[in-house]
Amino acid sequence: MNHSAPRPRRPAPPAGWRRRAARLPVRLFRIGLGPLFGGRLLLLVHTGRLTGAARTAVLEVVEHTASPCSWTVASGYGPEAQWYRNLGHTPRATVQSGRRFHAVTARFLPAEDGGQIMARYAEARPRTAARLCAYLGLGADGTPEGYREAGRLIPFVRLECDPACHRPRGRGRASGG
Repeated sequence: MNHSAPRPRRPAPPAGWRRRAARLPVRLFRIGLGPLFGGRLLLLVHTGRLTGAARTAVLEVVEHTASPCSWTVASGYGPEAQWYRNLGHTPRATVQSGRRFHAVTARFLPAEDGGQIMARYAEARPRTAARLCAYLGLGADGTPEGYREAGRLIPFVRLECDPACHRPRGRGRASGG
C-alpha cells in the first residue's frame, strides 16, 4: 500500500440552495437546452439500485470519442456518489448530449487509466484541473506526473454507446453535442 499518496478529501454533496443550483442543469437539459453546454456536460439517466426508479445526474465530460462513441466522466464525490453506485448495480443507462440520446453501458476504469485520463484533461484544461485537484485535496503540483497521481485516486467511468447507436442518421447533417 502506498502511504505517500494523498487521500482525496471527498467534499460533501451540496445541500439546500446549493443542491437546487447544482440540479439546475438537469432542468435545462429537460427543456431542450442541452446544447448550451457545448458537449462539456451530459445528462445521465440511470436506474436507482434500491428503488429501480429512473435517476438523473449532470456530469462533466472529461473525454469524448465519436468513434467508437463514448464519454468518460469522473466521480468527484468518489465511489460513494449515488450515480456511481447505481451504475455499479445497473451499468446500462442513457446519456443525453446536446439534444441527442444514446443508450450506453458503463465501464469502470482502472486507476492507471484514470491517471492517464487526468493528465490529458489537465493538458486540455489546466485551470479546471488545478481547481478540481485543490477541491478534492489532491494537491497536484501542475506536472503531468502530479496529475497522473491525482487521477489514480479519482474514480472514472467510460459510458460506451451500444452498437445500435451507430446506425446512420436519416438526415445528412449531424447535430452538435
